[in-house]
Amino acid sequence: MQTGSPPVRGLTARLGDGSLVDITLTPPGDSGVRVARIDPAASRGVEKSRAQEGWLDLTDHILFGAAAEPHAHLDKALSWSELTPPLGDLRAAIASWDEGVNRFTEDAYVERARRAALMMLGNGYTAIRTHVNAAVADDPTRAVRAIDRVRRELAGLITIQIVFLPASTVTDEVVLAALDAGADMVGGAPHLADDPLADLHRLLDIAEARGVGTDMHIDEFLHGDHLTITAYADRVAAWPADRIRTASHCSRLSTLSVAELADVTDRLAAARVGVVALPITNLYLQGHDGPGRGQRAIAPISALRAGGVTVCAGADNLRDPFNPLGRADPLETAALSVVAAHQSPAGSIDLVTGDVRRVLGLEPAGPAVGARADFLAVRGADTVDVIATAPADRVVIVGGTVVARTETHREIAFACR
Repeated sequence: MQTGSPPVRGLTARLGDGSLVDITLTPPGDSGVRVARIDPAASRGVEKSRAQEGWLDLTDHILFGAAAEPHAHLDKALSWSELTPPLGDLRAAIASWDEGVNRFTEDAYVERARRAALMMLGNGYTAIRTHVNAAVADDPTRAVRAIDRVRRELAGLITIQIVFLPASTVTDEVVLAALDAGADMVGGAPHLADDPLADLHRLLDIAEARGVGTDMHIDEFLHGDHLTITAYADRVAAWPADRIRTASHCSRLSTLSVAELADVTDRLAAARVGVVALPITNLYLQGHDGPGRGQRAIAPISALRAGGVTVCAGADNLRDPFNPLGRADPLETAALSVVAAHQSPAGSIDLVTGDVRRVLGLEPAGPAVGARADFLAVRGADTVDVIATAPADRVVIVGGTVVARTETHREIAFACR
């Protein structure tokens, strides 16, 4: 871990319900630093907590488990200004990326990905799953190697999982080479292939042969009859329980009938497939025209959750041809989950913290006894306040150690009378 600070012994902070607590941490050990106990701050005395050596005073912050991003594209991140793409839908964004990708060297990928990852760390993400495309034809694993370099540079600060994202025209040999170059999982977007089910099954064949998990871009459209999600769920249902199987986007589920959605939900729950909803990018890319014009393109989070599916939310693209905006901020995703996906404020925080870790196959983290001592503390009064204002004032803790701290100062020329 690239920090000279020792782990703290504990901290005082407010939980999402407003209660002020003292959180005592374990000493570093084989299983890392964990939450040993949680007590009401009044039982120790706030002043005593503040004065104790190695104790962190965050009494004016709301404390959450550290955030995780389930679906990034670090290879594309922050490329909008370099590529200057037109505004458009999914296929226009793909064409823009394919046209401009040849200009990026491995070092260029590293620089943008590192910058994006550090932005995310500063805002509270301590784990990222990123999809990475095949790069230029004569060096298709260039981007995978670059992201793997960033992963090794930031080890101990951010956990990065790499999913190789091949188009249907990318050969099996290239997919295998990407796994050898550092990719952890097999991805893809089979719904874009000429034969979606054939592409889905050839990618799953590779994953099974290598014994690795999958995270597929699934049915990222609003109207059509070529669903791949049921075939995906049925195929992975017999996989070992600890092998990751994730369905990202799932926009088409938002336009299914109640009966159709219930059937899909049952299959996903039975197969233990995690679903990643991606509000900001799908609101931008989908619903431009045709029968889906103006429709929301967000996976039906509440219905899936009610049916026993583990669902989380992510930000997806960051200032690239697929989304010109994005703050690399879990509170942005949480806010969109409230206003565009009708989640409660507390539920929206779960979507970007604990629920993500379950989808990513990571241990629990945050203010719970036995959990990893990875936290995001945001200055504010309560959960609604911090989601609404998304203040920059934050403290990010990994393994009991402060790895990022942001403080702001504001002056207003107004005198109260």
